[in-house]
Amino acid sequence: MKFSTLASGFISAAGLAFAQEAATGTVSRGPFPFDLNGSNFTYPYPVNVFTFKSQQQQLQMAYMDVKPTCAPNGETAVVLHGKNFCGPTWNSTIVALAAAGYRVIAPDQVGFCKSSKPDSYQFSLNQLAWNTRGLLNTLGIGNITLIGHSLGGMLSTRFALQYPNTIDKLVLVDPVGLEDYVEKGVPYVSIDTDIAAEAAQNFAAIKAYEQQIYYVGQWQDSYTVWVTMLNNIYFGSKRNQFIKNQGQIVDLVLTSPVAHYFGDIVSKTLLIVGDQDKVAIGANWSPPEVAAKLG
Repeated sequence: MKFSTLASGFISAAGLAFAQEAATGTVSRGPFPFDLNGSNFTYPYPVNVFTFKSQQQQLQMAYMDVKPTCAPNGETAVVLHGKNFCGPTWNSTIVALAAAGYRVIAPDQVGFCKSSKPDSYQFSLNQLAWNTRGLLNTLGIGNITLIGHSLGGMLSTRFALQYPNTIDKLVLVDPVGLEDYVEKGVPYVSIDTDIAAEAAQNFAAIKAYEQQIYYVGQWQDSYTVWVTMLNNIYFGSKRNQFIKNQGQIVDLVLTSPVAHYFGDIVSKTLLIVGDQDKVAIGANWSPPEVAAKLG
């Protein structure tokens, strides 16, 4: 291939990117199947669906759109969930934001919860940001306060870099990607290995992980609902697609660090990190001297 031909291909692709900066699609407010895209969890607010085309296939992004419960302040907050979470895990935050006058959008990312779980999809932070910005554009939402937790914090960082002029305030809650896992020496494992680990998940394993990592050894009965929510997706009607997508997400996290880009964020940003946060991606298959440096 001649350089001029290759260059023109890049230029054409760049032109398309400038012409269409986010997904386009339509919004539906149901009714939907109870186990929409393999999740039978009952959400605290009505579920809506953004249908759009991505990577040559039609996909659905489920989301909740919650109105202010007091005089509106004219602002919209978008909350992005982590890997082992869904939109409903933001419920207490949604209640507080709505009570402060915010409209709140809580999407489930593609590959998660009540959103599509495609058989073939190249997951990247840029792609997920593109999907999410498309949802907001379709809803007529411009600038936002963006709040992301764990993987959602990692995604929020990339979103803020990709769409800097649309972020009024950025809040990162215990985001992953604060360290470069490759730089720290975490050995690479194949996506097949990640998928096999996802396939081995069950109620007991999920609870044990959450108790150790999220709740620092503590447990309350009220936490069980989140174990059940996740377990039911692992064993739901989209099980095979879900475990594949989750394996791909683990690979994304390990190979897409955002720590190097924090200096490029122009939005007013609040970073919240728990002093007992034990999340250390890759520690369980790293040599002891590497694992000790993680988290």
